[in-house]
Amino acid sequence: MFPNLGIPELAILFVIGLVVFGPKKLPELGKSVGEALVNFKKAFQKTSNNDDSQSKLPE
Repeated sequence: MFPNLGIPELAILFVIGLVVFGPKKLPELGKSVGEALVNFKKAFQKTSNNDDSQSKLPE
């Protein structure tokens, strides 16, 4: 997804997140983002499976 994102860039993003959200909110924010990504992935797979099943109609 981010091919040119290395360790220094991730460290900078972490520090910016730490400054903006604070040390108490950062783990909670990470958990929320992770759950959102999991839910998005599940919904996308469900939609993809529905599309596949509808395209295989009997003749």
